[in-house]
Amino acid sequence: MRSNRHSYQAGRCLLLLLALISTISSSQTTDPSSRKLTFEEALTYAVAHYPSVRASMEQIAAAKAGISLARSQYLPQLSGIYQDGRATQNQVDGIWLPSPFNAAVEGPVSAVSGKSYWNSQSAALFSWEPIDFGLRPSLVGQAKSAADKSSADLAVIRLQVATAVGNYYLMALASHQAVQAAQANVSRWEVFNKSVHTLVDNTLRPGADASRADAQLALARTQLYRAQQGEQVTLATLSSLLGAAGSELQLDNGSLLSLPPADSLPSVAPAANPIAQDQMAAVRQMQAQEKVISRTDYPRIFLQGEGFARGSEISSNGSIIGHWNGLAPGGGNWVAGITIAFPNVFDFKALDSQKQIAKAHENAQKALYDRTVQDLTGQVQAAIAQVKGAQLVAQQTPIELEAARAAETQSRVRYEASLATLVEVSDAEALLAQAEMDDAVARLGLWRSLFNLASAQGNLQPFLEVLKTSHP
Repeated sequence: MRSNRHSYQAGRCLLLLLALISTISSSQTTDPSSRKLTFEEALTYAVAHYPSVRASMEQIAAAKAGISLARSQYLPQLSGIYQDGRATQNQVDGIWLPSPFNAAVEGPVSAVSGKSYWNSQSAALFSWEPIDFGLRPSLVGQAKSAADKSSADLAVIRLQVATAVGNYYLMALASHQAVQAAQANVSRWEVFNKSVHTLVDNTLRPGADASRADAQLALARTQLYRAQQGEQVTLATLSSLLGAAGSELQLDNGSLLSLPPADSLPSVAPAANPIAQDQMAAVRQMQAQEKVISRTDYPRIFLQGEGFARGSEISSNGSIIGHWNGLAPGGGNWVAGITIAFPNVFDFKALDSQKQIAKAHENAQKALYDRTVQDLTGQVQAAIAQVKGAQLVAQQTPIELEAARAAETQSRVRYEASLATLVEVSDAEALLAQAEMDDAVARLGLWRSLFNLASAQGNLQPFLEVLKTSHP
């Protein structure tokens, strides 16, 4: 019952991740560079096209085929053989231990001779194991546990890819906001630089102010170029994570530049996280392996039947028939019965060691599961703290921006009235540029904190629902 519950939880997490795909129409799986890409579309495209995801899906297909292979052991076996050959008929009295290198010889002992004769044989063997003491079900269970592990791996990979894409998408938007803030700073300095040069040309200000204004304009342009470089690097990384490396992306910020709702995301138990489910799948794999080993010390019971025929140029009395008679079987027999194959009684020590090894592996995976749950709990708590901090920052940046704009305007007026120095204007401009960037990035920072919380919980769907309900 517990195993079924874990399987249900793993399937539920996978379905929640697959919902990223089902919410987007199939027409949106085209080249992402052909249109503006929304946040949700970026996640959907990544989980559908990233190579690691496709590789994991192939592993699931192989694991499902492994289940069919394990179930095929329930079927009876029917094998046949036909053989023609020419050989000598010399025999020597005696008996030997079984060896794979000795050919089978039938018939009476004859005089030593190098003469060869034709012989042939054909046979068909039917074998079925009606009772297996749970061995075959345990093998099927082991194959199913491997398939469940592959599905859990896929859920983790989807979550990791979606998390990386979401973070870089938000970073790219923040980089774009930084570019816009830097561009606005350059524009203000270009206008102010002209005013300074006009005042200097009319000897209303010292020539040093013109040099300082030129330096500030060059610095503003340098900051703009660096911001543009950072944006291009982030977009290149994002396109690679999307599985569309080399594409030029255009991002649709949608509601991400506005403040998200104050409501927090619903809490999710750490055990429901795909990462925890993946580790629990590893535990169940070890348990399935233990079950297989525990069934290998039972006897194997087979119902068997065989029909076979032999042909030879040598008759039962030792006379030579000749005339190619041995090329086809001339006499047939059949046999049916029950075969009970007992395991090697001297393997008990090795089997006991195998059981101990398997149990140790299971305990190790359980310990890793406990550590995983602890780590996920810590990540969720850290993400909640980041959300609270980001909310406080987002409340202060509008105040910072309004005050910086007022200070910049006042410093310009004071400079033009010869009541302030250029250094005061430079400080005010730098403060305004920083305030503009802080205000834009604060809202994105809050969205990113909420996204990281959803990622730590292992379920991105609530975040996407919050994004849908927000309005720019």
